[in-house]
Amino acid sequence: MGDVVHALPVVADIHAHLPGAQIDWLVEAPFAAIPKMHPGVRRVLPTQWRKWSQQLLSPATWKAMGELRSELRREPYDLVLDLQGLLKSALWARQAGAPVAGYDRKSIREPAAALFYQRTAAVSREIHAVLRCRALAAIHLGYGLPTRPPDFGLKVPTDGWTPRSAYGLIIPNASRKEKLWPERHWVAVGRRMVEMGWTPLVIWGRPDEQSLAESIAASCDGDVPPFLKVGEMAAVLAGAQQVVGLDTGFTHLAAALGRPTLGIYCDHEPGLAGITGPGRVASIGGKGQVPSRNDVLTLFEQQLAR
Repeated sequence: MGDVVHALPVVADIHAHLPGAQIDWLVEAPFAAIPKMHPGVRRVLPTQWRKWSQQLLSPATWKAMGELRSELRREPYDLVLDLQGLLKSALWARQAGAPVAGYDRKSIREPAAALFYQRTAAVSREIHAVLRCRALAAIHLGYGLPTRPPDFGLKVPTDGWTPRSAYGLIIPNASRKEKLWPERHWVAVGRRMVEMGWTPLVIWGRPDEQSLAESIAASCDGDVPPFLKVGEMAAVLAGAQQVVGLDTGFTHLAAALGRPTLGIYCDHEPGLAGITGPGRVASIGGKGQVPSRNDVLTLFEQQLAR
């Protein structure tokens, strides 16, 4: 999900420099709601590669992949831009039957993927993921690297599940256990939200994450929302007074929506994928540098003061 969020500003950049451009987006189905919220994206094409890759011997899988390939070739594209730089994204980019552009072997995440591109470009791996995406698009589409702040451009739906009072969001779960932050620290953050007059909402996405969310909420007079799809969760994120979360997709999405967001990093350097957005954002921690509770609460107070 984070990769999808980081790529969003490319849409506004393209429209600013190439008025009238038509942009379609190929994306994993669980995250399709994100580009669908961008008015600059004409058509979203969901893929279920994560599911299909586990069922490659099934005729139904090949039928579904064939249908997606037909959709990709329904009308001709001038260019296919692979912003993810993985072997799977490069292979699917080729299915559109148009020239494919991406990173070169030295700057791509999976070097083998560069073999499938007709056009490549060198983009530093030492810059933030948002800037990498913007730079790749600028090089291949022939305009200068934009100097204005990234415009994520999301228009959030207003319907769906809605909390009953002012709330802050806690996002304590992540895809890998190395990213996790101690439960007792989350409770302290939740209690500070209560002092602010907010209900701490503790977010979860998978059944195995729900028990942690409920335990944190029970210890800080918080609440746990029901299971929400990505589009439904976006509406909740957009209404939060403050978001505190791990380096995970929903935290990045909250920042892209302009909410005050504090990202906690326990297994990744924030310099390359730190919290980015138009609101008050901050990142703390790093690889092998689990931030303390006091450090996080101090940064939280600084955000409130701003």
